[in-house]
Amino acid sequence: MSSTALADTTLDENTYNYYLYDYAYKPCTKEGVKAFGELFLPPLYFLVFLFGLLGNAMVVLVLCKYKRLKSMTDVYLLNLALSDLLFVFSLPFWAYYAADQWVFGLGLCKIVSWMYLVGFYSDIFFIMLMSIDRYLAIVHAVFSLRARTLTYGVITSLVTWSVAVLASLPGLIFSTSYTEHNHTYCKTSYSLNSTAWKVLSSLEINVLGLVIPLGIMLFCYSSIIRTLKHCKNEKKTKAVKMIFTVVVLSLGFWTPYNIVLFLETLVELQVLQDCALERHLDYALQATETLAFVHCCLNPVIYFFLGEKFRKYIIQLFKTCRGPFALCQYCGFLQLYSADTPSSSYTQSTVDHDLHEAL
Repeated sequence: MSSTALADTTLDENTYNYYLYDYAYKPCTKEGVKAFGELFLPPLYFLVFLFGLLGNAMVVLVLCKYKRLKSMTDVYLLNLALSDLLFVFSLPFWAYYAADQWVFGLGLCKIVSWMYLVGFYSDIFFIMLMSIDRYLAIVHAVFSLRARTLTYGVITSLVTWSVAVLASLPGLIFSTSYTEHNHTYCKTSYSLNSTAWKVLSSLEINVLGLVIPLGIMLFCYSSIIRTLKHCKNEKKTKAVKMIFTVVVLSLGFWTPYNIVLFLETLVELQVLQDCALERHLDYALQATETLAFVHCCLNPVIYFFLGEKFRKYIIQLFKTCRGPFALCQYCGFLQLYSADTPSSSYTQSTVDHDLHEAL
């Protein structure tokens, strides 16, 4: 099992030691799970941190330097990149914690756990908002001219961040650092009604982080597909292709983790009582959580390879940079994409004006 805040909402401090069944009084040893995490999680966390930081920082630079936040979609893209950055900033702490123990004190334990959760919730919330944005642009074209403005984009973004912060408050309040058997932990600890709080936290993660966003996105995209069947338009299709890819990958990388968290809740409630199953769930939690972490690196890659204008902005950014990146202008990879091409391909952040013309 990973040592991150979300995982701690479902497992107690004895995860890596043993769980004593009331009916059998036999220990369920999980030392192998802890050893596996100590070996594989730190390098994986570091790689995700490195690529997530680099990729999302580029997205922020491109949006601020070239796009200058002219539309609602640009605002959502910027906030999505910022939520990914907030998320990856917590990973170096969890990497060290997985390898050794928590040495950063109580204050950072609370702050890092809170950052992790805020990044998690805001990421899925902004992907949901981007789906709604595409739904309005294509299904309700006339209404979208009034609704999809920069001002409304800023307002909805502030509301979204507020909801993410409020949803993450339990991680800030209940996270604590303590020492047990000469080992320091940073985990969620509920003094009263521990089982009830853990179940509620797991339900919150699954409902706010999966069920509600999934339902809204399925509705948006089913409506978009029906609309496009009656109105073929290359510009619309390419815009939908980009956001659809982002949404599908987001759900594909996060859903397995939510499912494992739900199964861990059943273990907490003693609905599932099998030592071998618990060990398998702990390994699955480590694997699916790491898979979910990789997601924060994917959006910049999608924008680069599927978005022609975004790719050109990235290349232009490299060419105007000083220092080591200045050498990249001589790379064949950049030269391959440096030629001007027709402007009929669009990223999420460049489709707004063209969608209005197409409609």
